[in-house]
Amino acid sequence: RLREEEIASMAVLRDGQVHMANLCVAGSHSVNGVSRLHSQILRERVFPGFCRINPAKFRSVTNGIASRRWLLQANPLLTDYIRELIGDGFLSDFSQLSGLRDYAGDSAALERLAAVKRANKDALSLYLRRERGLSADPASVFDVQVKRLHEYKRQHMNALHILWEYLCLRENPSIDFIPKTYLFGAKAAPGYYTAKQIIKFIWDLGRLIDGDPAVKDRLKIIFLEEYNVSMSERLVPAAELSEQISLAGTEASGTGNMKLMLGGAITIGTLDGANVEILEQVGEENILLFGMTAEEAQARREAGYDPARQAQESEIAREVLRFMNEMRAALPSFGAMADYLTGCDRYMALADLDSYVEAQRRAASLYRDQKAWQAMSLRNIAGSGLFCADRSVLDYVREIWRL
Repeated sequence: RLREEEIASMAVLRDGQVHMANLCVAGSHSVNGVSRLHSQILRERVFPGFCRINPAKFRSVTNGIASRRWLLQANPLLTDYIRELIGDGFLSDFSQLSGLRDYAGDSAALERLAAVKRANKDALSLYLRRERGLSADPASVFDVQVKRLHEYKRQHMNALHILWEYLCLRENPSIDFIPKTYLFGAKAAPGYYTAKQIIKFIWDLGRLIDGDPAVKDRLKIIFLEEYNVSMSERLVPAAELSEQISLAGTEASGTGNMKLMLGGAITIGTLDGANVEILEQVGEENILLFGMTAEEAQARREAGYDPARQAQESEIAREVLRFMNEMRAALPSFGAMADYLTGCDRYMALADLDSYVEAQRRAASLYRDQKAWQAMSLRNIAGSGLFCADRSVLDYVREIWRL
């Protein structure tokens, strides 16, 4: 039997309001999440009462992307490379990309893949210089986070890591450091104050780095204005590291991770959304995972997360926050972000920061061995066939529409 509170939670009309999500579930013949983790959260946390009444109504269909657009149209060099290795059958059956795995130990194939990536980086750098007046060194690592600006996607955690790298370089300019270009593309809802503050924080950090001759040739932030699909078609083929760093349990699926994976970028991310299924396709050795799981994040939240205490427990957090507070007068966005992190931090960026920094260190270490890095890249391309929209639509046809 259902408890009274469970029944109340499923009411379409309650407290003088129409509860639209409940109406949708009650009125639909099928309900699905857009990744396996999302579907699990719907069943266990969002609609547990409905799921107990009719578990068969709840299904799962992982999102897909327009793979032909992101490969043939956006990345012709990679398309030709794949054709040479496995033929063109993948154009009508993207699961055939799995045949690329046979070449992960082929030195010649990996060198050609590296050349394709470098050509795409050169093309993006040239475009940014000519059209935007921006300088991006194609010899640096292209680390990309492009998605809607939202606290749960944690662009601010990415920026905290960049600030930590900046402080390390200032402290010890002679350290072995691979030059990095961090590319952001994001828009925030007009009234979303905190998101606008995060944009300002990242922008100010980029200007601070550009103005410091000790680090500006080794570290760069580019925040792409008016980010749109046309820009994405230039950026995705050039990306080498794909930032998918949302707090576990908050990202329904995401498709940017799929596009970047198809382009050969390595995912650095949490076990959230479709990252879970990317892991299954490529294996733990070909993805850079960090941070809490969805269950751990939920338990941390329920136990009463204290961001001020968390800030004191992490040396990295202490140092970046100390610097941000020191810069409060010169750069108010730094002070505002420090206040947010120690007073709210509702998506627990500080709790995952140390783990994230360590994952970035692993990425830099792997990148030094270009043969190993290109092998990881090729295995990611090979595993991306699952995320073609062809498969998503067929899942709907078979499992939901019953056509």
